Amino acid sequence: MTDTTSPTQLPTDAILAAAQISVQREADALTSLAAQLDASFVQVVLDVLAVTGKVITTGSGTSGAVAYRLAHLLSVSGTPAFYLPCLDALHGSLGAVTADDYVIAFSKGGRSEELNQLVRRLGERGITVLAVTETPDSPFAAAAAHVASISTQPSTADPGELIAMGSTLVAGAWGDALASTLMRLRDHSWSEVVNIHPGGTVGQQTTFPDELTLENGVTR
Repeated sequence: MTDTTSPTQLPTDAILAAAQISVQREADALTSLAAQLDASFVQVVLDVLAVTGKVITTGSGTSGAVAYRLAHLLSVSGTPAFYLPCLDALHGSLGAVTADDYVIAFSKGGRSEELNQLVRRLGERGITVLAVTETPDSPFAAAAAHVASISTQPSTADPGELIAMGSTLVAGAWGDALASTLMRLRDHSWSEVVNIHPGGTVGQQTTFPDELTLENGVTR
């Protein structure tokens, strides 16, 4: 049957309410992440600072999108990194990863077999893998050397608790916290950011904001 409803007859208030509820749930989930960062997050920062090779990120599906974004942001902010697609790794690109590297792998549920296989293979090769997941008792977490457990609260920030919307933002914010904290600790300057980012508006900057600092527990 053809829907003959005119756009002017659609429930405008209900549409806006649905959109606002979605945004608010995601905002609440992001806010809840701050309280989840603890000594284990500090250890991740210290581990990455000690890496003599590169940071390599990976994941499948929307977790792969989070991993790709993090690799870019780490590189921009002073921590050399690149994204390795999970399936590419399983088809030979695994050879690009060395024992001097540090892998950050993302999986909300921890049951993507292709990613779990990759993490197991990396471990067998003596490569350190950090699993960032909401399921610390999953096969994914068990295969990794270290686990960063995060949680999307409320869980309804993912529609039906199935579609990774809010949880993707939470994982991305966890990565943002890592990248920005490392930038502070490395004293990576804005002039260096512009130097390695010559394209677009960033590359056209001639004046810079105050440098990011980490002093007496207070950052800016």
